[in-house]
Amino acid sequence: MFTPKIPPPDTAPTPGTSLVPPLTGLVYPPACTCHHTPTAPAPVPAAPPARPAVQFTPGSLLVAAAGGTAVVLVVGTVLVSMLLAVAIAAASVAVCAVVLRSLLNRPNHR
Repeated sequence: MFTPKIPPPDTAPTPGTSLVPPLTGLVYPPACTCHHTPTAPAPVPAAPPARPAVQFTPGSLLVAAAGGTAVVLVVGTVLVSMLLAVAIAAASVAVCAVVLRSLLNRPNHR
């Protein structure tokens, strides 16, 4: 089941051949019926010069480090505040549970 299915050697294509026959003899009708002479194709623009590798100056490195530090501080502040909000909510729910339990367990001791 997990063994590869390899075709027998007599039907396997050789590396230089293709299973798809070449398209020959196809004639396409013209795109328009107007009678104008075809013009030369537009010249292909030269490839833009290769861009040099990104080079950081000391000022840009300083700005990148300051930006990264600011992002870490902001994300840390948000996460700590969310954790604090969850802790305060859990403590208030625990206090409410203790008060309700004391009220429901001793209805005659008031």
